[in-house]
Amino acid sequence: MSSRNAIGVFDSGLGGLSAVKEFMHVLPNENIIYFGDTGRVPYGTRSRDTINKYAFQDAHFLLEHDVKMVVAACGTVSSVSGARLEAELPVPYTGVVNPTAYTAVRKTKNGKIGVIGTSATVNSHSYKTRLQKLNPNVEVFEQACPLFVPLVENGIIHRDDQITRLVVRRYLSELKEQGVDALILGCTHFPLLREAISDFMGEGVELIDSGYETALYAAKVLKEQNLLNDDQTPKTPEFYVSDTPEGFKNVAGLFLGRDMEHTVTQIDIEQY
Repeated sequence: MSSRNAIGVFDSGLGGLSAVKEFMHVLPNENIIYFGDTGRVPYGTRSRDTINKYAFQDAHFLLEHDVKMVVAACGTVSSVSGARLEAELPVPYTGVVNPTAYTAVRKTKNGKIGVIGTSATVNSHSYKTRLQKLNPNVEVFEQACPLFVPLVENGIIHRDDQITRLVVRRYLSELKEQGVDALILGCTHFPLLREAISDFMGEGVELIDSGYETALYAAKVLKEQNLLNDDQTPKTPEFYVSDTPEGFKNVAGLFLGRDMEHTVTQIDIEQY
């Protein structure tokens, strides 16, 4: 059993903290090191080459902290760079696409699955490809939601906020008309808009949280490789960002679902 190494989690900004929240719930004995690339957010509008560069810099930073697993809690990185990261990293890797797609295929009843994410995620068709590989009979409807990330990063998430409701309606109307009964939240920012999304889509639509599904999958991988931490002493995650920590401190409680004592360290990611 491992009692020393941490799970390394990274995202283009702060959205990956919603995945950290799920990791803390599913794997309470694990140390977590989180890097949010707040200085270069968003990734979703970048070129494939730029996303690949950023993804490997982020992963190399985490590897310097002796992590036993790397998690890209970012739909964009998972979609664009996931295959390369899995092939080239010296430790187990997972993104959010595969675990989330598996759950969506299992939960849909009418075979109509919606996918929402950044422009890069949707344009890569990574979820659609994986979903139809798992079940060729499913219909997949994709929708880029580029304004969701800045809404979340600025705390405009309340289900009754007029701006939030208008943007949700603007992006999701077509998916609702198509009659999807499972909707993949293909960006780790999007669970913070869960209530507004659920209100619009209705009770008959199952929302699939990529962060939660990825935490479950990571637990499975670590158990299979005998890497689970059996030390039950309380753990405090380590947080790193590439821009000023003040923004992180202001919204960390929102993403994590709790206020907690933590330190945030700014690093120069370009060194990696």
